[in-house]
Amino acid sequence: MATALLKKLVNTRSTHGNHFRDFKQLQSPFRVSAAATSAYSRSSTRASSQKLGLLDWYLNCLKTRPIITKSITASIIYAAADASSQKLFGETSGGDYDVPRTMRMAGYGLLILGPSLHYWYNYMSRIFPRCDLLSTFQKMALGQTTYGPTMTAIFFSVNASLRGESGDEIVGRLKRDLLPTLINGAMYWPVCDFLTFKYIPVHLQPLVVNSFAYIWTIYITYMASQEKAGEERCGAAVAACGS
Repeated sequence: MATALLKKLVNTRSTHGNHFRDFKQLQSPFRVSAAATSAYSRSSTRASSQKLGLLDWYLNCLKTRPIITKSITASIIYAAADASSQKLFGETSGGDYDVPRTMRMAGYGLLILGPSLHYWYNYMSRIFPRCDLLSTFQKMALGQTTYGPTMTAIFFSVNASLRGESGDEIVGRLKRDLLPTLINGAMYWPVCDFLTFKYIPVHLQPLVVNSFAYIWTIYITYMASQEKAGEERCGAAVAACGS
């Protein structure tokens, strides 16, 4: 009797042990899945933290060194836009990339556009501190009638001067290119200005405008790279004589 009872007890424990091992084996895939999920979560958190860290660093630079930060940002965007312009309009065929042209655009963004954007948008926020529709349209009107035309004329003039054009040639370029550029700008910039003035904090407005300016700069750098007005007339005259 005692022997039979002992065998039954051993069999019962063996059965429970098998069930326990089966339960552990059933748990193991879930443990692996949980570990993988945890690792992915940690990786995503680190990536998000790095992105937030870069954004925090940039925002801190805007706060502590606003002018130089906005100037460097404008310089990078203008250089990138000019590179895109040369590529899109086929001006780099044969590998002849115009490095001095890109340097001129980067210098304009760094030394002229970046600082002017800082002072202009701060001035707009002082004279029109509200963000209602009336104030927004007043800022847009001033931008389209004063700041925009002035900076476009300065851009064409500085770029032409750095290319070695004379005063008369610069005037001829402005007569030929300024008005068409302003007309095209009037079809592009009002929407950009409305979004910027209406919804963007003043310390971020130059960054947003520079982002909008990337597309615009592709066009305007192409216009600035056109041949001199005098050369265009001479070329037309030579073609007429040859025919």
